[in-house]
Amino acid sequence: MHRIDQPIIAFRRSDAPQGEGASGGDDHPLGKRIPSRPEGELESVTEKVRYWTQGGPQTVYLVVSFVAVSGTVSGERVTIERPIEFFLPTGQHSESYQWISATMRSLSLAARGGYAARALRDLRKVTWDRGPVRSGTNDYGKPLYHPSEVAAIAHALQQILQRRGFLDPDGHPRPLRDLAATYRDNARTARPPDMPTLELPQSMPMGASLCPQCGDHLEIVDGCPTCRDCGYSKC
Repeated sequence: MHRIDQPIIAFRRSDAPQGEGASGGDDHPLGKRIPSRPEGELESVTEKVRYWTQGGPQTVYLVVSFVAVSGTVSGERVTIERPIEFFLPTGQHSESYQWISATMRSLSLAARGGYAARALRDLRKVTWDRGPVRSGTNDYGKPLYHPSEVAAIAHALQQILQRRGFLDPDGHPRPLRDLAATYRDNARTARPPDMPTLELPQSMPMGASLCPQCGDHLEIVDGCPTCRDCGYSKC
């Protein structure tokens, strides 16, 4: 038993939830709670995920959005990139759409609370009664089998976050120093995206005629007026 000689003016619960990898005494960017999705555009990654169940091949498109989060650790200001939103675009007509969409919403809440990595590891353990699900490959190119469709989707999301530099190969957040360095490197090399180049057709030669089927101009091929766009030929 400990004797308390001074008046108690404050206390902190040791079991209070904190973001994974965060330290309770600091304004840690990994554990900082984000109340809601920020307004405006977010950096995001869209990936087509293909997997195989007992019912055959399945395809879904997954979107993961990221945001820069700043905090103070040991008196030093640190900025990292964190996933903030997991999203399933509408219009994907699969029997699993509803539960995948609901899972994405739950993951988004976990991400804003700093628990995305832990939530994904938990989803990797979900099982079902429809047999294994094949999705992805290991380091040797061999197919991977997952205990459920949920687990396969979670694995695909982990792969996205690993390639982004947020997770390590075991599904845990990378060390804060590495996350901060990755963010600085990406910010240093970032540049506006290249504008798409529209290739305009060359000027139509004098006397050239138009294709009666598609309206493109005809070219003389082997002595015969031919449309390279639709294949029409006068000969």
